[in-house]
Amino acid sequence: MIEIGVGLFVAAGIAALFMLAMQVSNLGTIVSGDDDSYIISATFENVGGLKERAPVTVSGVRIGRVDSIDYDLEAYEAVVTLRISNAFDRFPEDTAASIFTSGLLGEQYIALEPGGSLENLEEGDRIQLTQSALVLEQIIGQFLYNVANKDQEQ
Repeated sequence: MIEIGVGLFVAAGIAALFMLAMQVSNLGTIVSGDDDSYIISATFENVGGLKERAPVTVSGVRIGRVDSIDYDLEAYEAVVTLRISNAFDRFPEDTAASIFTSGLLGEQYIALEPGGSLENLEEGDRIQLTQSALVLEQIIGQFLYNVANKDQEQ
């Protein structure tokens, strides 16, 4: 009888770990099928740790996912393709896209901020206003550079 209880407890623990792994890996955030979504793109100077299937949000509401990340050899920028659900098809042309970090594990996602244009983004359009990911190493380097300059002035 004790063996059955221990077995059930272990099985429940494994199931809980599996559910946690699915949440962390973003497999539950995939927009299903090509028929109920459309594709837009955005270019960034630095995507940091952004990965395919990362969430795309507006005001904290998940509306899609990152479909692919490529590099433009002519513009020297990363091109991020976004798959947005057709339920959210009225974003102005001057919508801005930013890469933010959330959670304890540093998961990155794209947040869209609608603009005020009367024309809407359509399939295949490119978002022009973007803000790249903040890279911790660059911030620390800038801080150390500023501290070193301040010490030299004194």
